[in-house]
Amino acid sequence: MPDDTGNLRSGPKAAKRPSRVIHRTPAATKPKEAAGKGERSTAAKGVGPLKAAALALLAGGNPQIAKADGDAPVQAYIAAMPGWKRDVGRRLDALVVRNVPKVRKAVKWNSPFYGIEGQGWFLGLHVFTNYVKATFFRGTSLRPVPPGGTGKEGRWIDIHEDDLDEAQMAMWVKQAAAMPGWGKS
Repeated sequence: MPDDTGNLRSGPKAAKRPSRVIHRTPAATKPKEAAGKGERSTAAKGVGPLKAAALALLAGGNPQIAKADGDAPVQAYIAAMPGWKRDVGRRLDALVVRNVPKVRKAVKWNSPFYGIEGQGWFLGLHVFTNYVKATFFRGTSLRPVPPGGTGKEGRWIDIHEDDLDEAQMAMWVKQAAAMPGWGKS
């Protein structure tokens, strides 16, 4: 039987050592509910009574939130953001809602996405150790072009604790929401 370091042990103590336990969030262990045609169950959507404390943080402090559509998983992601990044997340979310009244929200790949129904996704957020990255999927079309990026169309800005320029971000959000987004929403 392996010990805590993964080494194999033998002898009388090996049989008495408890096996390793993998802890999962409630969403991973919650039974799926019946869903109608074309609907996903609330368990499959990751929506439920999850608390930020029960959620795991991945590398850099990025919250691990199940893929799901709607405001609830985005708010769970924001609530689980560590330290000052939570305030940045709240401010960014409020800024998007204020400037794009019919915004569609989802969590994909452990990141909040913002888009317009039928038009695609225009913005994604992601937590890193020292900043929150806001990526505009068609960022090369924005004026001025956000500073980060080497890809074909996407551009981003790394937001640190005290450097969120809300006026500039609002201009980018309005521009990004007015053009075709990335993927199908």
